[in-house]
Amino acid sequence: MKVPLRYQMTEYDCGPTSLLNAVSYLFPREEIPPEIVRSIMLYCLDCFGADGSSGTCGTSRTAMLFLSSWLNGYGQASGLPISSRYLSGARVDLSQNGPLRDALARGGVAVVRVDLEGEHYVLLTRIDGDRVYLFDPYRQEEPYDGPGIEQVEGDPHAYDHIVSAARMERTEQVPYAMGPLPGREAILLFNERTVLTAERTVEYVI
Repeated sequence: MKVPLRYQMTEYDCGPTSLLNAVSYLFPREEIPPEIVRSIMLYCLDCFGADGSSGTCGTSRTAMLFLSSWLNGYGQASGLPISSRYLSGARVDLSQNGPLRDALARGGVAVVRVDLEGEHYVLLTRIDGDRVYLFDPYRQEEPYDGPGIEQVEGDPHAYDHIVSAARMERTEQVPYAMGPLPGREAILLFNERTVLTAERTVEYVI
């Protein structure tokens, strides 16, 4: 059984919440081992606020890079068919032949760092032309208003926003933009049992 995606509990836990949502999207509840939940929560929220408070500056890129590697190792050791790939910088874009669009087209998901009045993680679950379907774990009473942003009821198992790819590609700091190229970050995640591969895709040539 697939469970609905969740919203973050604090102002800071968008990183672990988006990673947990990625796992929930890819796998039914009965297949998800508690070790994954424990480890994601253990290694995220590693940044300290200006006053020295633990976790109040969210989750670092180092933690996300480590968790991407950890998920690969855990999948290989446990038999859970999960894999992950970490992207950063100019490699994080929505170009037609880029790894991010390719992952979404093949049934994978992506946890991406965007701007939302500060650095923020969201989960991308699908792309259709210029329309990117994403789940933002930060629930807003008043949705962000701007060109290329739709807050929708959507599918609680998959998305609550539709954002244009053009807006996400913007290099300035505006809501849901991936921002300047050097600071971009994404984690691609796959269920290796369901991801589309060349072997699983049959093309008919007439």
